[in-house]
Amino acid sequence: MRRRDFIKVFGGGAVAWPLAARAQDARKPALIGYLTPLPLNPSFVRGLRELGYVEGRDFAIEYRNSRAPGSLPALAEELVRLKPHVILAGGLDTVVALRNATQTIPIVSPTLADAVHLGLIASEARPGGNVTGIAPYIAGLPAKEMELAREIVPGASEVGLLTNLSDPKAAPQARELEAAGRKLEVDVTSSDANRPEEIESALQALASRRVGVVIVLQSSLLLSNSQQIAALALAKRLPTIYGYREHVIAGGLASYGVDLNWCWHRAASFVGKILHGARPGDLPVEFPTKMLLTINLKTAKAIGLTVSPTLLTRADEVIE
Repeated sequence: MRRRDFIKVFGGGAVAWPLAARAQDARKPALIGYLTPLPLNPSFVRGLRELGYVEGRDFAIEYRNSRAPGSLPALAEELVRLKPHVILAGGLDTVVALRNATQTIPIVSPTLADAVHLGLIASEARPGGNVTGIAPYIAGLPAKEMELAREIVPGASEVGLLTNLSDPKAAPQARELEAAGRKLEVDVTSSDANRPEEIESALQALASRRVGVVIVLQSSLLLSNSQQIAALALAKRLPTIYGYREHVIAGGLASYGVDLNWCWHRAASFVGKILHGARPGDLPVEFPTKMLLTINLKTAKAIGLTVSPTLLTRADEVIE
């Protein structure tokens, strides 16, 4: 949906939002829908507990797993038919599918990106519709990842990108990384994977081009297959840079980016406010303020890479 279409839909009149869960039926827990290819981050449930919510008494979560390619639209429709009080969306492609399925049920995402351009919100300060949440895809972050790639492999004259361009948030990252590569006078080559079974061939293509280091884009598909990517990169002796710490925990080399646990924890506050009657369109989108540098020294040693002491000193976390 283009932005002008979004304004047309939401600018012409009031939208009827569900009442606060407890006001609707004090005997029943509020129903939270959850659609994502990833397991539910425990930081979200912990956030609800810290707000005083008890699972089973105050809320119940209805899960729908969207790992199967092409399953999102049908699963979004299925979840909407259950009429949850709020839906938690764990990826931008999931948000798009849910937004196409409902313009009334509140949708909260801890991983919003490019939401204005996609017509999901009117603005970060005033979303205006039924979508809000956290935006971990901060302008300038991909360029920092390119700088990290050059720092961790100083002699790399060619940088590979493992992309997932079917994900709406991937293309802006790729463009920024390519621009950063031009500034640093390095060649940037991309290899795309939009299904789990395409990841190995995509990485093999980059290995065949003898890239010095690979940057893995931030996407739900690539994150949910982090162990596969780490194992393949290790076997091919490809240094890998990520935007998510979770990739490094799974065996990747290094990451620089937001703390996803914080994003999920913070999303609980959005859900709590909505369950108490707040309109999602009145809840400004929030941005993380702290970036984390994580290095897996064990992986570095396994691929024969020496990480500079200066970089290790700067790291927020070193895995040995």
